[in-house]
Amino acid sequence: MAATLKKTVLFPIRILTAILLVLVATLAVHAQTRIREGLNRPDHDSYNYYFGISLAYNTSYIHTSKNPHFLANDSILVAEPGAKGGIALGLLATLRLNQWWELRGNPQLIIGGAKYFTYTLKNPNTVFGEKEIETRQMPSTIVSFPFHFKFSSDRIGNFRTYLLAGMKYDIDLASNSAARNAENLVKLKKYDYGIDVGIGFNFYLRFVTLSPEIRFSSGLANIHSRDANLKYSSVFDKLQSRMIFFTLNLED
Repeated sequence: MAATLKKTVLFPIRILTAILLVLVATLAVHAQTRIREGLNRPDHDSYNYYFGISLAYNTSYIHTSKNPHFLANDSILVAEPGAKGGIALGLLATLRLNQWWELRGNPQLIIGGAKYFTYTLKNPNTVFGEKEIETRQMPSTIVSFPFHFKFSSDRIGNFRTYLLAGMKYDIDLASNSAARNAENLVKLKKYDYGIDVGIGFNFYLRFVTLSPEIRFSSGLANIHSRDANLKYSSVFDKLQSRMIFFTLNLED
């Protein structure tokens, strides 16, 4: 199970990390060239606040804790979580606290990134159309409210790096926790909260600041609405969300 999930998650991460590194290297060369010609937007560090937009690719998956009932279960042999990608569109609002510290809000709409589980059944009920391998998918459309503290390095020409950490609160608009006909579902709760950490790079262009960023999000709440009477739900005890974001920020 761990190997399958790791392979599913790491493949898009490796591709996007390579793209991000190429982008960073290209922009770094551009930034160093601009150093010789002068600074872009040299008054930006005097702004008390500024705004922007963000576009991200995210991979969403679930960290599971099995229920003791799973060990005694005679119908489900294996239950594996899976990961899918989605996109996130957001707004940025940053308040400068001092030379190095900033407070940032980044409300986002996360589209796609459906969560799913793959089950291996011991005795599938062919009368009801069950197969040996069954997949249960949970669509997801999330409104997320992350708030981060940013610690930025000194600006070197038209380049700066930063670290960020903070909290987030999520509302899943596609939550199935209220579904009544749920015999074949794993129900997830509507609300979640967690912590974020990340790293990013500021490239000061002539009119905007371009900031590629990698952010890791870890849910703290148990989002599983467990029902001991449901076959596909009873094997799990705790489910917690995990997300990885590859973001391009454009700021004024």
